[in-house]
Amino acid sequence: MSEMPLFERLQSQGHDGDERVFRVSEVNRAVRLTLEDSWGRVLIEGELSDVRRAKGHVYFTLNDEEDPAQLRGVMFQSDVRRTKAPLEDGARVRFRGTLSLYTARGQFQLIARSAQLAGEGDLAAQFRRLHAKLEAEGLLDPARKRPLPALPRRVGVVTSRTGAALRDIIRVASERCPVQILVADCRVQGEDAPASIVSALELIQRARDLDVVIVSRGGGSAEDLWAFNDEAVARTIAACRVPVVSGVGHEVDTTIADLVADVRAATPSNAAEVVVPEREALLRELRSWERRLTQALDNRLSALRLRLERQLRPLYGARSVVSPIRRELRDLEEQLQQMQRSELRERREQLGALQRRLMRLDPRSVLRSDRRELAVVTARLRDAGRLPVRQRHDRLKSLEFRLKGRGRPMVREARATHAELCAQLDALSPLRVLERGYAIALHESTGRAVRSKSEVKQGERLRVRVSDGEFGAKVEGHD
Repeated sequence: MSEMPLFERLQSQGHDGDERVFRVSEVNRAVRLTLEDSWGRVLIEGELSDVRRAKGHVYFTLNDEEDPAQLRGVMFQSDVRRTKAPLEDGARVRFRGTLSLYTARGQFQLIARSAQLAGEGDLAAQFRRLHAKLEAEGLLDPARKRPLPALPRRVGVVTSRTGAALRDIIRVASERCPVQILVADCRVQGEDAPASIVSALELIQRARDLDVVIVSRGGGSAEDLWAFNDEAVARTIAACRVPVVSGVGHEVDTTIADLVADVRAATPSNAAEVVVPEREALLRELRSWERRLTQALDNRLSALRLRLERQLRPLYGARSVVSPIRRELRDLEEQLQQMQRSELRERREQLGALQRRLMRLDPRSVLRSDRRELAVVTARLRDAGRLPVRQRHDRLKSLEFRLKGRGRPMVREARATHAELCAQLDALSPLRVLERGYAIALHESTGRAVRSKSEVKQGERLRVRVSDGEFGAKVEGHD
């Protein structure tokens, strides 16, 4: 056996002192060789679980009996033929073999060469002890099992709300017949699972009008299902105020909960099938009862008629005596027929009411009714939206037409007035006077026009404005 550590041996394969990068397969092969070199022959004991067979090989999980530890293992076909130990869940087995690594998946495993029975497994022993205890108390007695309701309306389900078991139950129930499903969420695996299941069972029983309870979870190993082998869970199921159906694991799995429950189902889906009746089967049964009732009434009427005929035969000779009796008998016959028709009509009305109730509860009928109502509301909403828009559009067109008809004359009249005012203003403008050769004298200091010669003094500077500009001037004297 080599004493060099694993990764020192791997690194020594590099060149020029560079650190080598390894592939996953190289590391897995190196680990497998190290395990097989160091643990070439090992004797190991534990409790079997998850035992499965494929092509003659046996794959299993070996569990530690004291600490939470597991080891995957395999015994190949040639070694399986030689062993006499029962390789089954719950058996305590001592294996001799080699520790290795499955390089394709990097999975640590035991390759068993031989096996011998080491004793009874703890899980199997606990199961048998609890089974014997509850059987002695009568909790497993078939006589205490309660029948399931023929037509449940409210079904309780105790399981994990995130598990596939709940989805299967809801799917199967909705396909068979409309029922109300109440879910009590709980843990279904692990150390806290038994207390969680007990709490959920106690909670679901507080619901009013509860008809039946389904306790369920999907498949798994013996350890995964062990919460349903708990004594507290079993006693809570037995004490439930309504019938309990257990649908735990697969058909091959058996738990204490299955044995204590009123009915055991193979799977969660089968539990839904057991609890919820099929709608078509109910309708067929109702039609069958209707036919049987009609036939019974017909038979009864025929028997009464025959009896009447036998009683009337001795009286045929005494017509005076027979006639009143016949009338009375006819009245009685009519009353009987009326009673028959009335009872038959009442039965048919009850059958029609049940059929209408089933149809109202059918999700497809409800969906079609909602779709028709939605289409009507949508059409009304669309028509209600189009009418105000169309009215406002017509009003706008009318105003636009009236505005164009009235606005054009007003614009022409305003333009003519404007032209006339402009002509008058132009005629009165000082600029027109200047263009005819006149000038305006302005005080240079104030810019005001000179209106009289008394307003200027000799030597004062003025500004003279003509049509094309201004120029300066100086007062020389007065005339």
